Amino acid sequence: MAGEAFGRTGGGEPVTRHTLTRGAMRVQVIDFGAVVTAIEVPDRDGRSASVVLGLPDLKGYETVSPSFGAVIGRYANRIAGGRFTLDGTTYHLPTNDQGNTLHGGPRNFGLRLWRATGADATSLTLARRSEDGEEGFPGNLDVEVRYSLPAEGTLRLAYRAFTDRPTVVNLTNHSYFNLAGEGAGDVFGHRVQVEADAFTPTDAAQIPTGEIAPVAGTPFDFRTARPLGERIRAGDPQVVFAKGYDHNFILRGREGDLRPAASCHDPVSGRRLEVWTTQPAMQLYTGNNLDATLVGPSGRTYRSGDAVCFETQTFPNAPNTPSFPSATLRPGEVFEAVTEFRFSVV
Repeated sequence: MAGEAFGRTGGGEPVTRHTLTRGAMRVQVIDFGAVVTAIEVPDRDGRSASVVLGLPDLKGYETVSPSFGAVIGRYANRIAGGRFTLDGTTYHLPTNDQGNTLHGGPRNFGLRLWRATGADATSLTLARRSEDGEEGFPGNLDVEVRYSLPAEGTLRLAYRAFTDRPTVVNLTNHSYFNLAGEGAGDVFGHRVQVEADAFTPTDAAQIPTGEIAPVAGTPFDFRTARPLGERIRAGDPQVVFAKGYDHNFILRGREGDLRPAASCHDPVSGRRLEVWTTQPAMQLYTGNNLDATLVGPSGRTYRSGDAVCFETQTFPNAPNTPSFPSATLRPGEVFEAVTEFRFSVV
C-alpha cells in the first residue's frame, strides 16, 4: 500500500499519509513523527467522526503541533534539569520545558521523518534510527512502531527498540482524544476510569518528587468512573501546578502483561474507549496548554480541556530517580511495549 502524498517538510523531504481500514474504523498515519492524524469510528447512531485532535496540513505538524498523535521519544515526559547519569557518565540534553527536557527535547521523535518498512490495508510499520548523540542521548537506537487493526474498533501500537550502547528509553503515543469528535468542545463530561491506586506527585515544574502517593481522597481518584471535569478546578496544589491533570498514574498489574489501563465514555455520542497496555504507568493529560491558537481540520479552535491524553509510559524522570523502575536499555536487550485503543459504543 503506497499511501498518498501529504506534502514536504521544510527541508524538502516528501511525507506520505497511510490509511488503515477495518469495517467502519479508519485510521490515518503519516511518516512524519509517526503521527496518527485521524481515528474515525462511529457513534451510537452509526455516524463516523475522527476522535483525535489534529491539524490541517504538514506545516502545522512540523511547526506548531503540541505533539498531536505523535510517537514521543527518545524519552517521553520529563527529565529533570536536562541531564542524567548512566554508568558513571553524565549526559546533557537540550531543555525545552522550564529548564527540563520534555518528550526527548525540541527535536524529538515526533518531529523526525520515519520510513515505512511494511504496509497493507490493516497495518503499517514505521522505523527510524536515532543516532548516537541525537538530542544528547547515548547510543544508536533503532526503533520501530507497528500500527495495526487486529479487530474492528481496535488500534494496536507495538513498539520495539534496540541499542548499541547503554541508554534510556521511554516511548509513547501522544494522541489527544475527544470522543464527541475532533473540535466538539471540552471533554469534561467524558466519564473516565483509571486502573491505578497511586500516582507520582510533582513539584511546581511538574517533575516527580519521588513520592508514590495514594489516589484515595484526592482529585486523582479515578478508580471508579467519574466525569473528567468533576474535580479539575479543585484547589489541590497538584492540579494547580498542572492547570488540570498532567500526572503519572501507576497502573495495577504486572508490567509486560497486556491489561486494562483506563476507560473513557462520552455519554452524548455513546462512544467508549478502553486503553490496554503492557507499560507500567500512564500519563493522564487534559490538554491544559491548548490556548485557542490552533485550528483543527474541523475549522474549530482547540482550547484547554478540549481533549484527554492517555500516554502509556515508563515513569517520568526515572533516570534520575533510583526508586522508580529502571528505564535503562542495554545492548542485547529489546525494549518492547504494546498499547491498544479499543473503541465501542454504549
